[in-house]
Amino acid sequence: MGAVAPIDAAQEERAVYISSGAVEISGDIFEAGRLVVLKPGAAVAVRATVPARFALVGGETADGPRYIWWNFVSASRERIEQAKADWAAGRFAPVPGETEFIPLPE
Repeated sequence: MGAVAPIDAAQEERAVYISSGAVEISGDIFEAGRLVVLKPGAAVAVRATVPARFALVGGETADGPRYIWWNFVSASRERIEQAKADWAAGRFAPVPGETEFIPLPE
């Protein structure tokens, strides 16, 4: 509790996912289960208000649009269509521990 993690402004896209506890960022309190997208260009600090765990994610801005359909994300609509076909044909590796096949949504 009270530990502070400074986050510099070097990367354009940054976010903090709080997995347990609560943190204070720029005067606001965020609890477990929240993903906080940080303002580009601003150095901030993440301060634990109670014992907490969080992950910092981010990096360079994507080089173009992204398309999302169901569980598939790609920079190419054609690749999404290929993923749909691959899923329907069972060409994805199984998820460890899972036995149920979930069909594509209609």
